[in-house]
Amino acid sequence: MSRIEKAFYDLGRLDLLAEKNTPIHRLDPRVKVVTTILFIFYVVSFNRYEIARLLPFFLFPALLIGMADLPFRYLLHKIILVSPFVLFIGIFNPFLDKEVMLQIGSLQISGGWLSLISILLRFILTVGAALLLIATTGFPAICMALEKLGAPKIFTVQLLMLYRYLFVLIEESIRTLRAYTLRSFSRKKLRYGIFKQLLGNLLLRTLDRAQRIHLAMLSRAFTGEIKVARHFSLGRTEYLYLLGTTALLTFFRFVDISALLGKLILEAG
Repeated sequence: MSRIEKAFYDLGRLDLLAEKNTPIHRLDPRVKVVTTILFIFYVVSFNRYEIARLLPFFLFPALLIGMADLPFRYLLHKIILVSPFVLFIGIFNPFLDKEVMLQIGSLQISGGWLSLISILLRFILTVGAALLLIATTGFPAICMALEKLGAPKIFTVQLLMLYRYLFVLIEESIRTLRAYTLRSFSRKKLRYGIFKQLLGNLLLRTLDRAQRIHLAMLSRAFTGEIKVARHFSLGRTEYLYLLGTTALLTFFRFVDISALLGKLILEAG
């Protein structure tokens, strides 16, 4: 199996994880979407030098991973794959912001290093929260929840179609590449002229596949309404989860837990 095929099936694993039957998976998607948005909003609302007050927010995804029985190593691998992009954004901060903000013994730490670490922590928290939302809810259910929460219907349907057609495009790419490999005697190098032909062939195959999918949707009376197999409803469990999560995240945001713990340790000493 080629690397592209492995990446394709690995990408679809999030949808398989969303089919689990845990207490978190059974929650109505609307409360999970609202709490995830609140979590991301609180995380990005801190100032650029904040590090210690971001650390308690790791408790929320840790609880979700445990309660939803999700593979931690798989989710961590996904975060690491896209981390070079955010690292490239903040890597120049230590060279641009050289003002000393923290001193530990003889070690002086500039504001640039603090902001870089803060960016990395925010990235891990926000991307991790998004991955957890997909892994515990499923993308169709997320789009349905957004629509019920007031998002424009055309936006949610287009978002769902974009997600689904991404898999169609990848699948057609794998078929095209496999066909080329079988006819080129496993030649590793791909010449530019051949690449252009494969790209044009991929475009035609994708358009044809999209047309057939569209006709199949019409034949099944698709009217633009997003439907999922599971039945969701707002009950006492959902309201308790929403209130509890909101209270916990609000406490993390407005109470300096690190300073509070430091004060308690000093008083106990």
